[in-house]
Amino acid sequence: MIDETVAEIRAMRTHSTSAVAVKATRSLADLLDREYVTVDEFERDLEHNAGVLRRSNPSHAALHNAMREVERSIVGEATSVEGAKQLLEDVIARVVDDIETAKGEAAANAAEHLDDGDTLLVHDYSTTVLEAIEDAARDGAHLTVYVTEARPRTLGRKTARVLAGMSRVETRMVVDSAMGYALRDCDRVLLGITCITGGTYYNRIGTFPLVVTARELGVPVTAVGSGAKTIEEFRFENEFRDAVEVMREPVEDVEIENPSYDATPIGMIDTVITDDGVRN
Repeated sequence: MIDETVAEIRAMRTHSTSAVAVKATRSLADLLDREYVTVDEFERDLEHNAGVLRRSNPSHAALHNAMREVERSIVGEATSVEGAKQLLEDVIARVVDDIETAKGEAAANAAEHLDDGDTLLVHDYSTTVLEAIEDAARDGAHLTVYVTEARPRTLGRKTARVLAGMSRVETRMVVDSAMGYALRDCDRVLLGITCITGGTYYNRIGTFPLVVTARELGVPVTAVGSGAKTIEEFRFENEFRDAVEVMREPVEDVEIENPSYDATPIGMIDTVITDDGVRN
């Protein structure tokens, strides 16, 4: 399960960073079925596998924090292999619950800022953003939501399909380059969070020009996500994906760059909403 989870994270088959952290944490339950002679042997294996999972996507702050929390909570705390395994089982349940609770609370906080009749623009795929919209609609708000395709992986299409199944939500899709057209009708941009560190907000590619365009047009930008995605000591590493996602047939003398994430100064974001509340 650990190896399969690492491969899935590297291939970005799980698109939500919170979901990645949950899946990685749960995969450590593999260790419960392994045989160990000593606690030291168990702890070394735990640290090794947590490190492998953490490095499978060095851009995900939530994944980094989850793996570090598991290690901190277990290493040096047990006196027997049986006790260490029981502790791991308990910590997995707690860390997963913390991630899911924080995501839900962040979404609920964001939903309070969405008013009946609002028109929003969202980018890429964020389960926290989707939950916030669903919460607001469930509470009676009628919303119109523009969704960018989020090229080149077009994860916006997945977002649009989810939104289309929500009551009181009118869903409209545009290509990324039509963001200026769509924003003229919008009351707010609502974005997820990959990571906030060192005064920089990191999110899927296309976020920076979207934020710049929104500011030029006077449309406020809100980023929503769990507080675990804000991290002080963290070296964000962008990921450059396969060029085939951009162009299926290679062209001679053309170098294709396919970065996964944009860096945006946090000061350009009007509001950051987490499970801890609202920061302007």
